[in-house]
Amino acid sequence: MSGRSGTRAVRTVLGDIAPDRLGVCDTHDHLFLRMPALAGQELDDPAAAGAELAAFRALGGAAVAQWTPFGLGRRAVELPALSRTSGVHVVAATGLHQAAHYAPELVERLRADGLAAFFTAELTRGLLDGDDPDGPRGTARAGMIKVAGMFHGLDGHARGVLAAAAEAHHATGAPIGVHHELGTAAVDVLGVLHGEEGVPTASVLLGHLNRFPDPGVHRELAASGAFLAFDGPSRANHATDWRLIDCMVALAEAGHTAQLLLGGDTTTAAARSSTRGGPGLPYLLRTLRPRLERELGTAAAEAVFVTNPARALSAEWHDGGGSTGADRA
Repeated sequence: MSGRSGTRAVRTVLGDIAPDRLGVCDTHDHLFLRMPALAGQELDDPAAAGAELAAFRALGGAAVAQWTPFGLGRRAVELPALSRTSGVHVVAATGLHQAAHYAPELVERLRADGLAAFFTAELTRGLLDGDDPDGPRGTARAGMIKVAGMFHGLDGHARGVLAAAAEAHHATGAPIGVHHELGTAAVDVLGVLHGEEGVPTASVLLGHLNRFPDPGVHRELAASGAFLAFDGPSRANHATDWRLIDCMVALAEAGHTAQLLLGGDTTTAAARSSTRGGPGLPYLLRTLRPRLERELGTAAAEAVFVTNPARALSAEWHDGGGSTGADRA
């Protein structure tokens, strides 16, 4: 049962599973995404998402964490079938992105109803099927909370969402993944989540760090104990992709291999491998994994792709949920 003291599980869209069943994981990606800033490049085709998962699976991939939060076209209703058909575990997200990506009236409505309660319901009862807060709720539950900082700082919206995510974490145990605008403000985010709100750093996944390749900042973040997520090469954000491996190698050599995560962060249709000839999900295993193995060895690569994601995405869920995949493992 969920909530047993000391029992960790990864919450997938098909149920909770034991962490050691997660397998090779793309820890930060998107199967579906719709954002005003990327108009015309929407990820909204279930067949294309299925093709990406199949290609990832053919290379040994076993799990994908979709960081698309509420209101950005995450198409939660499609995720269980895609997971079953592909044989790839899918971890879905609740949460909110920056205010600029939403209609102001939607954000005000969610705040009025209580953001923490909204996140908690999606983690424990089921994800809403669409982008309407009054819409139907499916049976698939979120397995993480996605939040976002701003460029070199935090605005009022970001602080409110971080506080609500912390409250939902304390209610459920859910991990929290953070979008950092061009890789910045990660220290500020940790100051709120951990310093002010008491979220254990081991429950925080700091994303996009390769987009701000400052070794001193990376070492400071690593010293906190948080997970350090590097991602690319989405064609929407590729300027620092070439530094990704160097950043990871530097942190591994400083003793932080056990905190490193890697994801593809496919954010545009043009970046998909199956339909547009982009890098897509397969790039992680076709290109980046061999490079990591050459630079750091097979044991470190195994940690980045298997051991670390199993720890980062699992939790001691204490939401009183029912029978789970972890029980059946």
